[in-house]
Amino acid sequence: MPETTQLSQAAYDRLKAEHSDLTTRGRVEIARKIETARELGDLSENGDYHAAKEEQGKMEGRIAHLSQILEDAEIVEAEKGGEVRSGSVVTVRFEGDDDTERYLLGSIEERHDDLDVMSPGSPMGAALLGHVPGDTVSYETPTGATVSVELVDVD
Repeated sequence: MPETTQLSQAAYDRLKAEHSDLTTRGRVEIARKIETARELGDLSENGDYHAAKEEQGKMEGRIAHLSQILEDAEIVEAEKGGEVRSGSVVTVRFEGDDDTERYLLGSIEERHDDLDVMSPGSPMGAALLGHVPGDTVSYETPTGATVSVELVDVD
């Protein structure tokens, strides 16, 4: 069974627009590049042709990836001050540190200009899920160390 990807409505809309652009304008553009390169002659030593075909392969891979994400996407919206769930922006304070750090908890496809994205499947992300501001959670890092963080805020 395919894995569900939880996305905000904004991320879903952005990925849908990217998918639409790649399957229309992108495919036409790459076809033109390949055709122009073919006109240059011998394909076995034609760098432009090979570069265009490589670009086409990468684009088709991205299209397939986006198709899978969009097909299995679940739209989620975070609640301010509520419990942590996918799509939440969390502010945490690591044990022994005075400074706080903010993360967007969600799919890497959520990309955010101002925030690092933390996967809900990561050790810290999984530990934070379901908690509310004021809670302190501990999790084990991949190296075996135990880390504690205080959940300061949920946006």
